[in-house]
Amino acid sequence: MKTLVFDFGGVLFNWHPPTLLRRLVPHLAHDEASAAHWVREIFEGYDGDWQRFDRGLLDVPEIVDSIAQRTGLERADVQRVVDGVPGELQPIAPSVALLRRLHADGRRLLFLSNMPALYADHLEREYDFVGCFADGVFSARVQEVKPHPAIFHLAAERFGHAPGEMVFLDDHLPNVETARALGWNALQFSDAARAEADLRARGWL
Repeated sequence: MKTLVFDFGGVLFNWHPPTLLRRLVPHLAHDEASAAHWVREIFEGYDGDWQRFDRGLLDVPEIVDSIAQRTGLERADVQRVVDGVPGELQPIAPSVALLRRLHADGRRLLFLSNMPALYADHLEREYDFVGCFADGVFSARVQEVKPHPAIFHLAAERFGHAPGEMVFLDDHLPNVETARALGWNALQFSDAARAEADLRARGWL
């Protein structure tokens, strides 16, 4: 039996930036190719501006100004994207159902998520199932981000578990690879049914 540590975006909450941009700025992201282009430009693979936003080093006006200046986009378009992220972060029903079952079974559940502070506040405020977690780490609140090793060390210390006592579920392969390199058990998440089957197959449920 292992303690389970969940990522948020792509695991418990929908996160698909091309869809986000096509919904919010269709005059820019009007097809698959243009959406992919602006995802690269705005989010930079979660490096650069957006990584500093995830780390809590930029507030909303600063991230909007920084992206607008770097990309040449209208500030209003960037603001629309930043403001629209909570609408994209919708719960993934099968994942939430799995979380609730595990909580009802008495499992200690934890989270480790890259998340700017205002989005973290929104998720905690809006979704009661976040209360299933005994503890968790949001990147902006500790000013570290995945896949940097520092946030994994910090999380393990905070959670009070040796890395080998935990299983980390994350959809982003570099995060999974870093966790494994640091001695965590880790699975790349694709969907709740597959994750549950993999956990059971390994004797972790």
